[in-house]
Amino acid sequence: MILTKFKIPLFPKSTPTLFPFSFQFSTSSSRPSHYHHHQQQLEPVTNKPFWTKKIHDLCTKHRNVDEALRLLDTLCLHGYQPDSLNISSIIHALCDSNRFAEAHNRFLLALSSHLIPDERTCNVLIARLLHSKTPHSTFDVIRSLLKFKPDFVPSITKFNRLIDQFCTDSSVNIAHWLFLDMKNMGQFPNAVTYTTLINGYIRIGDLGFALKLFDEMRDCGMFPNSLTYSVLIRGVFRKRDVAYGVELMDKLWERMKDEKEDPAVKAAAFANLIDCLCREGYFNEVFRIAESMPQGKGVSEEFAYSHMIDSLCKAGRNHAASRVIYLMRKKGFVPSLLSYNCIIHGLCTEGGCMRAYQLFEEGIDFGYLPSEYTYKVLVEGLCRESDFQKARQVLEFMLNKKATDRTRIYNIYLRAVCLMNDNPTELLNILVSMLQNQCQPDVITLNTVINGFCKMRRIEEALKVLSDMMNGKFSAPDVVTFTTVVSGLLDVGRTQEALDVLTRVMPERGCRPGVVTYNAVLRGLFKTQHANEAMEVFNCMVNEDVTADSTTYTIVVDGLCQSGRLEEAKRFWDAVIWPSQIHDHFVYAAILKGLCHAGKFNQACHFLYELVDSGVTPNIVNYNILIDKACKLGLKKEAYQILGEMRKNGLEPDAVTWRILDKLHCNVRKKFGTEDSPL
Repeated sequence: MILTKFKIPLFPKSTPTLFPFSFQFSTSSSRPSHYHHHQQQLEPVTNKPFWTKKIHDLCTKHRNVDEALRLLDTLCLHGYQPDSLNISSIIHALCDSNRFAEAHNRFLLALSSHLIPDERTCNVLIARLLHSKTPHSTFDVIRSLLKFKPDFVPSITKFNRLIDQFCTDSSVNIAHWLFLDMKNMGQFPNAVTYTTLINGYIRIGDLGFALKLFDEMRDCGMFPNSLTYSVLIRGVFRKRDVAYGVELMDKLWERMKDEKEDPAVKAAAFANLIDCLCREGYFNEVFRIAESMPQGKGVSEEFAYSHMIDSLCKAGRNHAASRVIYLMRKKGFVPSLLSYNCIIHGLCTEGGCMRAYQLFEEGIDFGYLPSEYTYKVLVEGLCRESDFQKARQVLEFMLNKKATDRTRIYNIYLRAVCLMNDNPTELLNILVSMLQNQCQPDVITLNTVINGFCKMRRIEEALKVLSDMMNGKFSAPDVVTFTTVVSGLLDVGRTQEALDVLTRVMPERGCRPGVVTYNAVLRGLFKTQHANEAMEVFNCMVNEDVTADSTTYTIVVDGLCQSGRLEEAKRFWDAVIWPSQIHDHFVYAAILKGLCHAGKFNQACHFLYELVDSGVTPNIVNYNILIDKACKLGLKKEAYQILGEMRKNGLEPDAVTWRILDKLHCNVRKKFGTEDSPL
C-alpha cells in the first residue's frame, strides 16, 4: 500500500476533503526500490514542496508515471491540492511514454477541476501534445483552455503547427477557421501561417483559394518567402498551367537572391520545387535549372545537383540523373556515394547496365566505392548481357577493396553467373580463380556452383563437385547441397540415383532431410510422372516425423490431379490435408484446377462453397479459376453467380476477373455474329 509506504497521516478524526481533480488507479504494480529510505520520514500532506519533488522525480528520474499517478491519487484523497507543476510533470511523462491520448485526457480533467496552469506552462504543454499529431484532440484541449482562461492566446508557433496538422489531415476547412480565429484573438499570421494554409489548399487541389490567400498575404504587406512561392508553383504545375508556373519560378529566383532570408528556407523551397517538377513530369525544366542554376548563391550548387539526382531517381529517371552527374562533374563537384549508388542501381534495374558500368568506371577516378548491394546489381546486369569481361573487372575491383569479405564477393559473382544458365566454363574459372588467390570456397560457394551446374543440366559436373566435397577437398556438404543435387538428378530423369541420395547418402553423411528437401523430391517425381514413387516418399516423410507444410500438400494434390488420379487426390484431401489444418489458398487452387481440368465443374463449385461454409475465406485466385472454367464452358449465368458469391464474401473482382468475363462476352458475340451497341 502506498499509504504505508510513504507513511501518510490518516486523519482519523476528520473526513478527508476530496479534490475534484481525480485520476484512475493504474494497474501497474512496480515499486521503485530506492524510495524505501524515505519510509522513516513522516511527511504531512501539507508539505507541498516535498510531494511536488517526489512526483517530479517519479516522472523524470525514474520514468515511472504510473507510480506518480498512484501517489497523486492517494494524496488527493487526503486533502492534497495538485498544482500546475504536478500536472506538468504528469503530462510530460505521459508524452514521453507515447501515451498521448491519456495525456490529453489528464489535461482536460485538470481544466475541469479549475486547475489552470500559467500561460507559459500552457504553451509548453500544448507543444508536447502537438507531438501526438492528433490535431482534433489537441484542438479540443485548447478550446477547453480558452473557456477557463479566456485571455490565453497560444503562441504563433503553436497555431502554425496545429494548422499544419489539420492540413496534413485534409481538414483544411478547420485549419482555415483556426486561421481566422487566431486573428480575432490578436495573434497575427506570419509567412509560415500563410504558406502552411496555402499548402493545405494545394494538397486538396483547390488552387483558386490558394491564390486568394497568396493575394491576401501580399495585400497585408507580408512578403511571401521562397517556400511560399515553391508551394504555389506546385499547385500551378499540377493544374498544367505551365506559363504561369514559369512566371512564378522567375519570381522565386528573384526572391532567393534576398540575402536576409534564411538559407534553410531557400534550400527547402528549392527541394520542394524540384520534387514537384519531377513528380509532375516537367523534366525539361529540371534540366534547364541544372544548366543555368538560376537560384544564384541562394542555394549551393552542390546541394542543388544532389537533390536533382535524388528526385530524378525517385521518379525512375535514372538516365536523366546520370546526365546531371555529367553537369556536376563538369563544374568540379563530386557526387555523394549515396547518389551514385542510387543511379547505378536504377540503371541496372531498368536495363541500362552498360551506362551503369560507364558511370562505375568514371566514379573510380574520384574514389567511388560501390556498396555490396550495388555491386550485386551491377554484375547481375552485366551477366544478363553476357558481358563477362566487364563483370570480371567489377569483381577484381571489389576484391581489391580493403576489409572486404572476399569469399562473399566471389559468391555474389557466382550467383550472377548462374542467372545465365549457359556458361559452365565461367563457373569453373571463378572457382579456380578463388583457389589461385588463396581464397577458400565455403559451403555457400560450392552450393552456388552445384546449383548453377544443375540449372544448366550439367549434372555430371555437379556430382564431381559433390564428390570432392564428400572426399574432404572442400567444405563438407550440407542439406542444401544434397537437396540441390537431388533436384538436379530428377530434372534430368535420373530418378533412382536421386532416391539413393535421399535414402542412403544423406543419412550416411549425417544430414537429415527436412520438409524443403522432401518438397523438392516430390515435385521432381510428379514432374517425371512417377506418382507411385512420390506417394512412397510422402509416406516415408511421415514416418520420419517430418511435418508437411502447405507447399507439400499443394505439390501432392497438383501431382495426383496431373497424373489423372483425381479420386486419390480427393481422398488425400479428406484423410490427410483437412484434418491437419495445414492448408492455404494454393492447396485450394490445386484442387479446384484439378476438378475443373477433369470436367468436374459442379464438384469444383461445391468444394468452394463447402470451404466458405466451413469458415474458410478463399482468395480472388480461387474464384477466378471457377469463373474462367465457367466462361470456357459458355456458362454465363454460372459465371456471374460465382462473381456474386465472391462479392458476398467481401472480395472485389480484380483485373484478371474482368479480363476473363470480357473473353466470355467476346465469345458470345462471335457465336451470334453481333457487335456491341454504339451506346
